[in-house]
Amino acid sequence: MLRYDIPHKRFGKQSQLVFFTGAGISAESGLSTFRELDGYWSKYDPMKLASPEGFKADPELVLEWYAARRKKAVEAEPNLGHMAITHFQKLFSNSVVITQNVDGLHARAGNSQILELHGNIHQQKCFKCGAETKSNIMGRSNLSYCECGGLHRPAVVWFGESLPVSTLSEAFSAARQCDILIAVGTSSQVYPAAQLPFEAQQSGAYVIEINPEATPFSANADLSLREPAGKALPKLYEEFYAALS
Repeated sequence: MLRYDIPHKRFGKQSQLVFFTGAGISAESGLSTFRELDGYWSKYDPMKLASPEGFKADPELVLEWYAARRKKAVEAEPNLGHMAITHFQKLFSNSVVITQNVDGLHARAGNSQILELHGNIHQQKCFKCGAETKSNIMGRSNLSYCECGGLHRPAVVWFGESLPVSTLSEAFSAARQCDILIAVGTSSQVYPAAQLPFEAQQSGAYVIEINPEATPFSANADLSLREPAGKALPKLYEEFYAALS
């Protein structure tokens, strides 16, 4: 039995599907959002922990903070929301995951075609020349250097930095070309990424929002589900699977 009033006849297994995810989906795996600093780290200004200026002033402190965050990310497990996306991607072969998260949980859940708008906390790049390395820096908090002499830093986007142009361009292209966009656990307040659901809808896509709380996009969504991802996405997958089988 179909739960939602979705125009399933518009879609087939060749339809293009985009997932746009934010901190809410990772919170269900026990990862607090960046601004929910707790314990030892609550005494620090986030700007000192996640900005170029903060890194210049005290690189050891910043690396220690990111080592702690990596440890939490590694200890966390992908949740039912992440796993449902994997099932969706088997049903819709033409699909992309656009995420604002840096924790790597999408990949660990088996998701594919992932565009990481804010980078990846498990990778590093040079603070001086920008050269990226695929080496995993899990748990490391000591200083290391690039061949050019610059310090390695986490390969994530900090306050005051722009999102990577090529990744952002791919994300907007995917949003404009998709048939369905599912926004999951994102506040829809941080631009330019928050524009993605609007771009998809203006291009003719059916847009579904999954978030326990209302967002600035909620009134525009074709379907807005006030549930956590781990509950809503499996049910949504079952409905699409039933309709397309």
